[in-house]
Amino acid sequence: RDLTVIHVTRDLLTVLLERAAERDPSETNLRLSATRSGDFDTDTGLDPETPVITHFTPDVGGSVNAVFGVDLGTPAGHGGARFLSHPDGFLGVSKTDDLAAVVLVAVPPYDDESVAAFDRSGDGMELALLDAAPPEESIPE
Repeated sequence: RDLTVIHVTRDLLTVLLERAAERDPSETNLRLSATRSGDFDTDTGLDPETPVITHFTPDVGGSVNAVFGVDLGTPAGHGGARFLSHPDGFLGVSKTDDLAAVVLVAVPPYDDESVAAFDRSGDGMELALLDAAPPEESIPE
């Protein structure tokens, strides 16, 4: 499968961009997680194994993480992507950013044209929006 294309649901991107705009001029830094394309209720037209970024997790356990080096905020098997905002307008990955395998960076005015995807080394990746909702998650009782 082609790893240079990053798929994200349009609904999630809208929420991320709104959150970045609300936090401006402060930066936004969120952990993102993906759902396999084959787990969607609708046919996405993608290979069933293709990851689609569908959720974000607010960072938790930062101070514990800094002391023990254990990331308590990442569910097992997740956290390979991050969403960052750069209120200064730099649409790229900087040395001070928290890096992940995939980094989505947004800049003002925080719209579809002001967001881009990068890999850990800062190389650009194609960002593809998916008009599909991830499956409803239920918590076992």
